[in-house]
Amino acid sequence: MDFRIMGMDSPLFSTLQHMMDTSEDTDKSYNAPTRTFVRDAKAMAATAADVKEYPNSYVFVIDMPGLKSGDIKVQVEDENVLTISGERKRDEEKEGAKYVRMERRVGKFMRKFVLPENANTDSISAVCQDGVLTVTVEKLPPPEPKKPKTIEVKIA
Repeated sequence: MDFRIMGMDSPLFSTLQHMMDTSEDTDKSYNAPTRTFVRDAKAMAATAADVKEYPNSYVFVIDMPGLKSGDIKVQVEDENVLTISGERKRDEEKEGAKYVRMERRVGKFMRKFVLPENANTDSISAVCQDGVLTVTVEKLPPPEPKKPKTIEVKIA
């Protein structure tokens, strides 16, 4: 089964690490990752996910604390990459209030998963309840075994 999760061991992070390790002598504008790339890489590293396989589906469970369903995007890119993202913004400060401590995570949440060939990208559902997003990707039915083709033998 070809099922890859883009996480800490993904080529994305290897590339990011390589770019960060590049020597100071090289042209920074050529080797420097874009801000979007770095932001997305950090979001992916900080977004934990559980993935379960059932006989008829794959289920992705991701904590999305403080996000409403309208703040979460579930998309399929390049026909087989499931992308789950959202962004939690900082609460607006009321006049006279100031933060004494800020520990709750704000910013972008994101994960990307390369779906296996038997994933039915036309049958995906997503439900967010109590800050936990559950995305279910149905599996395609197994292909019918090919029947042997009978060739009529003609008498010459």
